[in-house]
Amino acid sequence: MVRTVLITLILVQQVLLSYGQTERMARWNRDLMVHAGGGIATYYGEMVNRGDLKRPRVALSIGAEYYLSPFFSTRVGLSWFQLEGNDADAKDSRQLRNLSFRSNAAEFSTIGVFNLFNQGLKFYDRARINFHAFAGVGLLYFNPKAKYNGTWYDLQPLQTEGRSYSRFQPVIPFGLGTRIKVSHYVNVLIEGAYRTTFTDYLDDVSSSRYPNPATLKSDLARALADRRGELGSNPNEMPDLRGNPARDDGYFMATVSIQYYLPMELNKNARKDAYYRSVRYKNRKGNPKSTGQGWR
Repeated sequence: MVRTVLITLILVQQVLLSYGQTERMARWNRDLMVHAGGGIATYYGEMVNRGDLKRPRVALSIGAEYYLSPFFSTRVGLSWFQLEGNDADAKDSRQLRNLSFRSNAAEFSTIGVFNLFNQGLKFYDRARINFHAFAGVGLLYFNPKAKYNGTWYDLQPLQTEGRSYSRFQPVIPFGLGTRIKVSHYVNVLIEGAYRTTFTDYLDDVSSSRYPNPATLKSDLARALADRRGELGSNPNEMPDLRGNPARDDGYFMATVSIQYYLPMELNKNARKDAYYRSVRYKNRKGNPKSTGQGWR
């Protein structure tokens, strides 16, 4: 499945770029942008209260964006971020469950961006402030860990619910953003986007009931599967609900980036035309009496 998602992302990006080159052939303009920035990432799952923005963590991103038309652009991006959740933040009986996790994660995505105002014939004539909406597809890598006796352990290999899952998952990013022009070549890019995932294991918690300890792989797996006893109470007298398999996990990222326009020539004909114009101009400067065709 991971290979299929990667191949799909590559094919989609190539089709979009080919379309843009066909539509805007021989145009010498700055349609390609790169960006880098940072912000926060927030996890949504079994260890968060509905509507809360608990435990925001750091997020970093880089990417490149290309205008296919005056209103539409496509972008590829790579993000590294952290997610975290803890039952200590719960406002209900989940505090007795006593589970927690943190995860370093990475996401590669390709998205389409629809801009409210057009790019303009010349990139430096673009609107001072532009708003946009975007959506696309991505591939997520995540690795939930839990701290036990002072040491952090990877949870996925332990199969704390007696089930295996992949740490690579497809995601669907979608959101809104604003571009603020600060110079001919630079924008400030402000965006907020939610990621829909197809897994309930970002936090290593999904099953509605605790597993039978005898079916787990090791003493460490048993210790991290049921942590209710660490609070000094009898687990048999506590709620038996571990997770909620009816709802997949997700995450939200808010970022601020610096975006820079790069020079780009879209095809060989444009490069040749520019070269011959330059040569004819130089020849004319060196020989004022030249009677050639001149330069365009």
